[in-house]
Amino acid sequence: MAGPIVLANISVPLLGAVDTAVVGHIGEVHYMGAVAIGAMLFNFIYHLFNCLRMGTTGPTAQARGAGDHGEVRMMLARALLLAAVVGATLVALQLPILALAFWAIEASPQVERYAREYFLIRVWALPAVLGTYAIIGWMYGLRNVRTPLVILLFTNGTNIVLDLLFVFGFGMGVAGVAVASLVAEYAGLAVGLFYVRRTLRTLPAGGAASPLFDPARLRRMVAINGDIVLRTLCVVSVVAIFMAKSAELGDLPLAANQVLYLFLVFTSFGLDGFAHAAETILGEAVGRRDAAGFRQGRRRVFLWAGVVGLLTMLVYALFGTAIIALMTSIPEVRAAAAEYLWWPVLIPLVSVWAYMYDGVYLAATRTRIMRNTVVVAFVGYLAVLHLAMPLFGNAGLWAAVATFLGVRGVLLHLYLPRVVAAVSGTTRPVLPSN
Repeated sequence: MAGPIVLANISVPLLGAVDTAVVGHIGEVHYMGAVAIGAMLFNFIYHLFNCLRMGTTGPTAQARGAGDHGEVRMMLARALLLAAVVGATLVALQLPILALAFWAIEASPQVERYAREYFLIRVWALPAVLGTYAIIGWMYGLRNVRTPLVILLFTNGTNIVLDLLFVFGFGMGVAGVAVASLVAEYAGLAVGLFYVRRTLRTLPAGGAASPLFDPARLRRMVAINGDIVLRTLCVVSVVAIFMAKSAELGDLPLAANQVLYLFLVFTSFGLDGFAHAAETILGEAVGRRDAAGFRQGRRRVFLWAGVVGLLTMLVYALFGTAIIALMTSIPEVRAAAAEYLWWPVLIPLVSVWAYMYDGVYLAATRTRIMRNTVVVAFVGYLAVLHLAMPLFGNAGLWAAVATFLGVRGVLLHLYLPRVVAAVSGTTRPVLPSN
């Protein structure tokens, strides 16, 4: 099950890599910096509201495990409703968001100019992106990994083709990269809705359909998504601060860190595939009140995730400089990125545990623990950043990122017995978000 999810997830950072590679071959460092800042802003928003995916998979899997297909249908309806409301609100607030972003980020005038152009185009894709998140989370909850794979490959493949067409064919520059994303995201949503309609026709009957605006279930959804939003706010703030501090170091370090950060993105999306599999498999076990299945599924997913983490390190160590060369033809950026390549080579060994435990906790909807442990890790990140960056510059910045990922994994491991005990001793599905 995890294989198709990993493949689907890896297609997402592949798009970011192509965006970087396209502007990296135009020949100007500020183009790369602009896409780095613009993409960071959207990654911040996308990850912040990835709760629409993360908060849908576990409860859907629990409902499916309990045989309540009426609630399975309503989970999708509520998730799409929430996606529409949040997406429309973000589009309406685009100018304040942009003003706040460039108040917080110190970038050169050229980088800021093109980053604004990029943002004001791509922001209109937000409702489509969030709607697709809801659909993918629901599909994962149904153990349907093929449909998310098709949606993501189609969306990202379309985006890549349009990137090349608009930038190199029509000479649209940074604006072309943004327009390509806008068109591709709505095309992907259309594909997702097509598959939703087909899936609903084949979904078994069973369970009384609860009202769309059922107060208790809406409160539960809001509680789960609220915890995930706060947890994710810390995660994306790490990335935002990382890019902002990179910009303070100058356009060249910013461009180099944008290239290197793509290594971490590939790692996170690849390992997240196993986390998604854990959410589905373990969520069904919770819905069936199957403690033995919960333990067995957890061990199996962790084993394969560890293998993938080691393989990722090996690939980066052997081919890292070649990957950097694919991302940019600018000699100065290549040299600056190669100097710090060993950080993204080693980080998969640290980060694998944080990603895997996220899947376990989401399956059991123990989102409050996730939230609290990430807050502590974020404080550790800020402390290391404050102490190490003035002494070691860019190396201190990377050390802070490694600290954040490592502390997350350690704390989630320490809390695991509490989650296992809750699943083992429950007399009903584990529904609360605490």
